[in-house]
Amino acid sequence: MPSNIVVGTQWGDEGKGKIIDIISSRADVVVRSQGGNNAGHTVVNNGEVYKLHLIPSGILYKDTLCLIGAGVVLDPKDFIGELDSLEARGVSTKNLKIDPRAHVVMPWHIALDGLSEAFRGGKDIGTTKRGIGPTYMDKYERCGIRVYDLVHPDVLAEKVQSTGKLKNKIITEVYGGEAFDLDAVTAEYTEYGKRLLPYVDDVSVLTFDAYKAGKTIMFEGAQATLLDIDFGTYPYVTSSHPLSAGVCVGTGVGPKVITNVIGVAKAYTTRVGKGPFPTELNDEIGNQIREVGGEFGTTTGRPRRTGWFDAVIVRHSVRVNGLDSLAINKLDTLANLDTLKVCVAYKKPDGSVTENFPATLEELEGCTPVYEEFPGFTEDISACRSFDELPENCKKYIARLEELVGCHVSMVGVGPDRAQIIER
Repeated sequence: MPSNIVVGTQWGDEGKGKIIDIISSRADVVVRSQGGNNAGHTVVNNGEVYKLHLIPSGILYKDTLCLIGAGVVLDPKDFIGELDSLEARGVSTKNLKIDPRAHVVMPWHIALDGLSEAFRGGKDIGTTKRGIGPTYMDKYERCGIRVYDLVHPDVLAEKVQSTGKLKNKIITEVYGGEAFDLDAVTAEYTEYGKRLLPYVDDVSVLTFDAYKAGKTIMFEGAQATLLDIDFGTYPYVTSSHPLSAGVCVGTGVGPKVITNVIGVAKAYTTRVGKGPFPTELNDEIGNQIREVGGEFGTTTGRPRRTGWFDAVIVRHSVRVNGLDSLAINKLDTLANLDTLKVCVAYKKPDGSVTENFPATLEELEGCTPVYEEFPGFTEDISACRSFDELPENCKKYIARLEELVGCHVSMVGVGPDRAQIIER
């Protein structure tokens, strides 16, 4: 049976939640592999809107096993809030499991995230200040606190004291912030551990057992390719690997388990936060796309920056993720624009043209987009359910995107609801 990965191909917010929800409805197991509550999936299911930050989208299906892998960093307070919110709406969480190896976002991580951003001044990265980066830093410094520790009070108490003393020293002496009461932190997080204990299990084993049993598995992640710590627009990136390869590391399964990799893109481009954006539109067209598309962050509510579709970026994503197909979302948002543009290459400062995404921020900042133009469309496509029903200009636009990025478009989104998808 298939093991699908769904990955974002731009800077995130591509509508992965809807594609994940569709595939989750056909999956036996849904696995989250990386990231934390610094990102979110908005899922519209039967007219109900769900905003999920840590819990896999498969939770909306009562018989689906939902797993949170070791590569995730988990804020237990927010996680419990998400549990309570779902259960209050009648969504069962009994089929949810968390890997004991997953690292825990501690209060000093959140404090350090904000303090370090303030210290950078005008050169801040634009993080969500949820403590994600500092948690991954501790993971690689090998002083992190993991879910296993959280559910073992004696281990937790010792680690809060040893790590907390160091963090308090950094917070007070480097940044001039306030120290944490470590006894209070221990007491608070011990209670979180009691709540999480029933959910803890070995996700690597559960995932591989499902694979051996021939079950359909879907792997989901947070963020997207251009936010990858290595292959994104560094340093304006996240602290983990949202690439398809990151799924194997974050869940503890080998690459041979994976059978299908689906990339998700918008019919245009958005990003949140700072960093270069070659096709950005700082004009009325950009505002129209933002308002019609509802381009405001799921987690932060921040207005997203908007721009034309960038084939250079998505071509890069096709390569580094090994994509089998693409889902193009929000085609309906582009209605009533006279002309559509697609970036097909970048012009460098020396006048040369490249079709490949630059390896460094410095190179990218000097690039300007080379555009192809397409006639727009005015029709309401929200009720279209087959590719043939789309206006001719829409079909031509999608066909050209396929050519430019070198990947088949298997899905086209024509509205926010799960039913508003064309499958090819």
